Amino acid sequence: MSTPVLSASGVDFVRDGRAILSGIDLAVERGQHWALIGANGAGKSTLLSLLGAQQHPTRGTVEVLGKRIGRVDLRELRTLIGHVNPRHPLMNPLTAREVVLTGGTGGTELPMRWQPSEAELARADRLLELLGMGELTDARWPNLSQGERGRTLIARALQPDPHVLLLDEPSTGLDIAAREHLLDRLDQLREEHPDLASVLVTHHLEELPASTTHAMLLRAGKVIAQGPADEVLTTELVSETLDYPVAISRVEGRWAVRTRRIPQQA
Repeated sequence: MSTPVLSASGVDFVRDGRAILSGIDLAVERGQHWALIGANGAGKSTLLSLLGAQQHPTRGTVEVLGKRIGRVDLRELRTLIGHVNPRHPLMNPLTAREVVLTGGTGGTELPMRWQPSEAELARADRLLELLGMGELTDARWPNLSQGERGRTLIARALQPDPHVLLLDEPSTGLDIAAREHLLDRLDQLREEHPDLASVLVTHHLEELPASTTHAMLLRAGKVIAQGPADEVLTTELVSETLDYPVAISRVEGRWAVRTRRIPQQA
């Protein structure tokens, strides 16, 4: 049996005396694409930060490709993970190509006196082309739209050829057209890289790519359900997770949510 790309076992996370996560178990296999779903404050981004080797759990174990957090250099683990944060802290007006190249340097800015190899330049351009940014490789970061920045950051995360891609609300701030373009590109990316695993955080089911294979529902730091997406993203389980009556439907692979009206008792 293969080793999961990411795993969490009995994970608790406590901050300032408050339990943010409690008893989390998760195993992400190669080629699986997980969604972490829950209301604001459910613990989704905290769990993603643990899986991305950004923090240590208070209790329990987290492993990346079989390497346990706490027993290995976190910097080493982070080279195996592509982490997409739409709030990318960039200070200088780098070009889209330069932003992608920083994915292989371990920072957000280009190191002084560092020169990329021909192979690194070629890979950056291939990834930008894949993400629909081929005509904007020389565009400066301040001149890119929010959607263009999001696709550039996904290319950046893929630059070092990671084994897993973590996406923290990648559709934040996008209009409908930009969101749909991003989700289409994610579907295409997953099709062209069948061994890549990913975990995506959102609290909007409409923002899930059709290629989503698995889901975990979180409420107040605890797991309500997890497993294959069609078994987890149901009217009953999502309503319980959000503590609100919603109806879930899926059309052409994409999920939709609407308020479910409950008959008034006479």
